Amino acid sequence: QVQLVESGGDLVQAGGSLRLSCKASGRTFSSYAMGWFRQAPGKEREFVAAIRWSGGSTNYADSVKGRFTISRDNAKNTVYLQMNSLKPEDTAVYYCAARATIVPATTASLYNYWGQGTQVTVSS
Repeated sequence: QVQLVESGGDLVQAGGSLRLSCKASGRTFSSYAMGWFRQAPGKEREFVAAIRWSGGSTNYADSVKGRFTISRDNAKNTVYLQMNSLKPEDTAVYYCAARATIVPATTASLYNYWGQGTQVTVSS
């Protein structure tokens, strides 16, 4: 089992920045690929970013490419999502997810463990 706890969500103005953190506990964190997803009211959960277990490979949704950066610190069992140039359309609950393989994925159903989510609200 892996437990994931997100933090860092907040209310921010458009153009601002936030850094989300996801602290993992349980099994060996470094063996898992990690992802961030988000879900806005009335919409399906969507992929945001993912990172390989080693941190050497990342991928992003087109909507956040160039603005968001995913990173991980395996020594701290933590994955981060740095979000810059935030837009009102980035408003959502952001979820951290872990996949029991070293290869990341962009599909939510391929992830085995999920956090409870953290709210990000961007005002215009």
